[in-house]
Formats: sequence, C-alpha cells, structure tokens
Amino acid sequence: MVRVSTGARIHFGFLNLSLARDRLYGGVGVALDEPRVVVAAEPASEVRCRHPAAREYAEQAVELLGVEGVDVSVERTLPRHAGLGSGTQLALAVLRSVAAATDREADVRRLAPEMGRGGRSGVGVATFEAGGAVLDAGHPTARFTTDRPEDGSWSVPTVAARHEVPDRWRFLLVVPDADPGRNGAAEESSMRSVVERADAQTGDRIAGIVTRRLLPALAEGSAERFGEAVESVGRLNGTWYADEQGGVYRPPVGALVSSLSESPVVYGAGQSSWGPTVYGVTDADHVDEAVEAGRAALSDADIEGTVSVARGRNRGASVE
Repeated sequence: MVRVSTGARIHFGFLNLSLARDRLYGGVGVALDEPRVVVAAEPASEVRCRHPAAREYAEQAVELLGVEGVDVSVERTLPRHAGLGSGTQLALAVLRSVAAATDREADVRRLAPEMGRGGRSGVGVATFEAGGAVLDAGHPTARFTTDRPEDGSWSVPTVAARHEVPDRWRFLLVVPDADPGRNGAAEESSMRSVVERADAQTGDRIAGIVTRRLLPALAEGSAERFGEAVESVGRLNGTWYADEQGGVYRPPVGALVSSLSESPVVYGAGQSSWGPTVYGVTDADHVDEAVEAGRAALSDADIEGTVSVARGRNRGASVE
C-alpha cells in the first residue's frame, strides 16, 4: 500500500484579470501543513473507491497511466469548496498514489490538465509539487476564450517565483458555517464574466504591491509586511468580483475580515479563493491571541465556525 499526504493552500488572489494586459491570471498563494489530504492506494483488478470525488479521479488516473485498476481510500480530506484547494490536492494525491502503487511514473504538472486541474491558477499544482509561497506566471491573454477549454488543452502556469515560508510565520484559518464557495459551472461562468469587464488599472496596482511589497517581505521574512501586502492584493481582487459575490468579500467574510483587521496580532486578513475560509497572517509569538481574535470575529458576526492555526509547508506531497 502507498500513502500520499499533502496540505491545503491559501489563494490570495490573481495578478491580473483584464483582457487589456498581455498576461491573464497569475496566482499568488501559500502551502499549509494543515489541514491535509491523505490518500492510500494499492493495486487491484478494477477501480474501487468509496469516496465519490476520489473515485472519479482514480478512474481518470487509471486511464491516464494505463493500469488495470486500483483500490483507493481517502483517510483525510479538506472541506469541499471552502477556499483551501480541496479539488486539486485530492486529484493530484489520487494520481500520485495510483502511480506509486502500480509502479508508474506520473508527471503531475503534465497530467493535471487531463484531470481538469490547473486551468487558471498554478498555485495548487505548484504547492503540491514543492510547497512554499508561490507566484505563477499566468497565461497569455491571447489564449482566453469565452467557452471553457477542454480538459488537457492547457498547460499549468509556470512558477515565476517561489520562496520558503519562514518557520515562525503562522496562518490563522477562520472557516464560518456558510455556503460553499463557487465551483464547477457556476465558478466558470463567474470568472468569465469578471474577466470580460475587469479594470486593467486594478491589475497594475496589484503588480506594484507584489513587486514592491509582497516579494520583498517574503525575501526578508517579515510577517507583518507580508500580511499587509496580501491583504491589499485580496482586497483589490475583491473589487473585480464584487458584482459576482455581493461585495469585495462574499458574505459573511467581510465582517470577519473587518474584525480580524482590528487585532494588532493579525498582520493581514482576507478571503481565500471564493471563500468562505478567511485567513490571517500572524507569527509563533501570537498564536493564542490570534485564535482569540478569530473566535471573537465569529462571535461579532453571530455565526458559528472553526478557528485553527497552520504553519507554512515548504515541501511537496509526501509518499510513503
């Protein structure tokens, strides 16, 4: 039996969503050590898996790798459509586990598009491969089409920059009991609507924040400046999505972000992907206070939810 383990990721936003610029998308995100996806697999004469989504990925993996079958079990998984990268991490964990269990080589970057992953952001694939804080190069804008491309017809965006996440940094995760984030056909429709009317100057402002604030903060190891930078990136991204999600942040995320921003130990807060997960950047010296700030944010918004703290993950998926 082979067991593959990989962590969640936070998606802070995109560099550009305007068709007026040369490159489109360009994801910014970071790998986390928790929560995790853990998938086990062993050879079989057919595909066996009780987890519906994992079974679909196992069937794709078996076909792509040209093997007879596999028995896949999901031991741990991420909440679905919560903004933590559940789809990509589960798909790639299944692919890697099937390959390892059947003595096949699997280039996850090359095969991810065949499984419908990595079409816009390359952050999920990059963090599965090597962890860290990642900026991807996006896609040439000329390739954009109003219809969703067929699976396998794209390449996962190249990693433009990657930095190790400093050991003392921590990431607060506040997950309210709210509807799942956009996914599937609804997400595709929303993203294309956003891209068709996105303001190019917003992307220009984000580019300045990334080059002058975010990347230097990573290089220097400053959690404070990094938190401030990713909060700015997320807020500007939210102006693109406001008509689609009901505000700069989707409800009730705005109230949670506002509350966390008042805490001196939370250096920046925002919405991961389509939410509802809210992140906060803090450090090892202020974990307890950050957790209290997360609980207070939920209480102030009068909503139930969970609060946890994760480290950054500086390695890719593990295979045992």
